[in-house]
Amino acid sequence: MNGLLLLIICVALLACGYIFYGGWLCKQWGVGESNEETPAHTVDDGGVDYVPAKAAVLMGHHFSSIAGAGPITGPISAAGLGFGWLACALWIVLGGIFFGGVHDMGALFASVRHGGKSIGEIISANMSRRAKKLFITFAYLTLILVVAAFASIVATTFKATYDDAGVLDKAASATNAQVAMVSLLFIVIAIIFGFAVYRRNVPMGLATIIGVVAIVLIIIIGLNFHPIYLSEKTWMWVVGVYIAIASVTPVWILLQPRDYLSSFLLYAMLFIAIVAVIVAHPSMSALPVIQSAESTKPVFPVLFTTIACGAISGFHSLVSSGTTSKQLDKEKDAKPIAYGGMLLECVLAVATLVAVAYAYNYNAQNPDAPLTGATAIFGGGLAHMIDDAIPGSFTVLNILLVLTYSAFCLTSLDTATRLARFMFQEFWIDSDQGETAENVTGYKKFLCNPYVATIITVVLGILLGLNGYAKIWALFGSANQLLAAIGLLAVATWLGNVGKNNKMVVIPMAFMLCVTIASLIINTKDQFAVIAGGEADWGPWVQAIVGILLIVLAIILAIEGVQHLMKPKAKAEA
Repeated sequence: MNGLLLLIICVALLACGYIFYGGWLCKQWGVGESNEETPAHTVDDGGVDYVPAKAAVLMGHHFSSIAGAGPITGPISAAGLGFGWLACALWIVLGGIFFGGVHDMGALFASVRHGGKSIGEIISANMSRRAKKLFITFAYLTLILVVAAFASIVATTFKATYDDAGVLDKAASATNAQVAMVSLLFIVIAIIFGFAVYRRNVPMGLATIIGVVAIVLIIIIGLNFHPIYLSEKTWMWVVGVYIAIASVTPVWILLQPRDYLSSFLLYAMLFIAIVAVIVAHPSMSALPVIQSAESTKPVFPVLFTTIACGAISGFHSLVSSGTTSKQLDKEKDAKPIAYGGMLLECVLAVATLVAVAYAYNYNAQNPDAPLTGATAIFGGGLAHMIDDAIPGSFTVLNILLVLTYSAFCLTSLDTATRLARFMFQEFWIDSDQGETAENVTGYKKFLCNPYVATIITVVLGILLGLNGYAKIWALFGSANQLLAAIGLLAVATWLGNVGKNNKMVVIPMAFMLCVTIASLIINTKDQFAVIAGGEADWGPWVQAIVGILLIVLAIILAIEGVQHLMKPKAKAEA
């Protein structure tokens, strides 16, 4: 199979899915039919979380936040487990159209109709307070793991290299220092952009042009001037300080403009990926069609938890109902932002799959200098594709792609921290009794303070990142897809309660529950085998215990959800 032909087929199918299936969903649910203003207009919190954003700006935030490293690392990991290009491509395309797109737009739409509240509050309003508490506890712990992992990825991308004697190796650290410098300058221009647009009323078009030019300039500056060389541990705490500040500052001054400007890097990366595939059109022969004979993992359920963000990811429902719903200017923007954003991520996942095939072929021909690791396989693979046609372009393209990969992680990181802050605050609030973060008293008032919630979240995330999050990272795939199943359950229950068609949500929800439970059982069984071997540290014990708890959680929420789905209350949407 030719990689270019595969990309063309997949993009065509995704485009049809957006036009026809996405349009049908909007008609079934009534997306855009309400004349009421969105929560971005009706809720006044001083612009900290609720700020209406133009569709293009919010698309930049949403896409930057949901993408992260997922659509890149997922296909790479799946290929490494021996799953074939056809199996991966089918799940990316069909999963994106019928699972991920439904999940993301459903979560955004439900949140908008619930005043911009999170999935936890939607569960509370449509199922029970107990279900809300269970979900928020699970979602918060998952977000702590995300913060730990992405902070570690960013710190690793920025870190300086030292030799055995502890002496800085500037030559080996140059690329990381360049990426770090550009990333820091990016934060500065984002703040300037937000201040110019929202406080000096600079037209968005003009600000965008200046912003894009500024991106080019800081890349040039970063490539030639990068004096900051810090260890990985130091970068972890620097990143921790940054995400703590980003979590509580008004979205208009940092989160929104940073993600909007970052999106141009991401679109550039997607453009480079497509150009690379067009130029090289590599053969997919380096990968098996369905599964290699050496693969030891079953396609079901492992494929569906390994390729997450490229098809469906529970983290997306937290973004859709956490930050995006609070900035949605018009309800009709939900389809291009949520459904379209998911399918755009699918395109990136397919391009990554082609890059993997190229990298495997490249490694076979260059065994002395193989492309290893997600960053090298993706960035190096695409850069080599173009460099084969345009000699001398590899270095610049590789740095740009690594920078963009880092931008993916950093935008998802500060969004995840803000989402975790929301979750922590909401856990202590009984909204069905009229409680809000402003009127609670006693210990709840202290714990609902945004600064307290942020500090607790950041400290837990950074400490986990510094002390071996990788030992329990295997749980993330299953936990993330359980989040997706519960997000779909919340949307399905609400749609049933208001008398709307929810069958297109129930079927993906049931499938993802089966995937999650099966995956958790397999992983827990594997951990007990490691423990029985007598050489286990704390990692397998935590995975085994948490795995059992997640299986119980999935079953409890599934039973409660089915009970509510079987008895939908024909409520008015209000």
